[in-house]
Amino acid sequence: MVFDYETCNLNLVSDSNKPWQLAYIVFQGNKIIKEKDYILSWKNLKVSKEAARITGFSKSNYDKNKVCPKKVMEEFSQLLNDEDIIPLGHNVLGFDVYIYNIHRKLCGLKPDYSFCRRIIDTVCLARAVKKNIKKPKSEQLLAWQYRLLNFREKGLKVSLQQCCKDYDVNFDPTRLHDALYDIKKNMEIFNKIIWQTEV
Repeated sequence: MVFDYETCNLNLVSDSNKPWQLAYIVFQGNKIIKEKDYILSWKNLKVSKEAARITGFSKSNYDKNKVCPKKVMEEFSQLLNDEDIIPLGHNVLGFDVYIYNIHRKLCGLKPDYSFCRRIIDTVCLARAVKKNIKKPKSEQLLAWQYRLLNFREKGLKVSLQQCCKDYDVNFDPTRLHDALYDIKKNMEIFNKIIWQTEV
């Protein structure tokens, strides 16, 4: 299941950084089994000007399409905690898992990171491929990915846009940072990059 949140800003710990969009796709190979795109309804939503510019946030679209975030959380958390589902995303370990827990907190729930051991993060895979970093058999997937998440090198680019270019995935740069569009592109990237890694 590939997923992505869009938020008010980049703060990973403040519940003022409300997630206002959540999209996810459950897929197997190239076959989409389930696709959802939710606009989450919050009181006092304050999307920063920069976040609104980058994500294309529209107040009129928000007001027209917003739904109850608690109902979305019930549905989404069931999928995340399904042992048969592998959560997937681009920089999910560095961003979205924290936003998921802000979403939980705003819904009156305790934090939950238990699903993280099953996550595959395409930022980490892209770095591994570019630097030819293999996962040691003795190292857990999560620990290996966190090492890659924190790996920095000048000129090493692994943004979603760069990965689209690297893996010949057609994309519209003006549509990037819309959660549903991003996960569709990420699904295409994953189905190519997975053959270059051993995870």
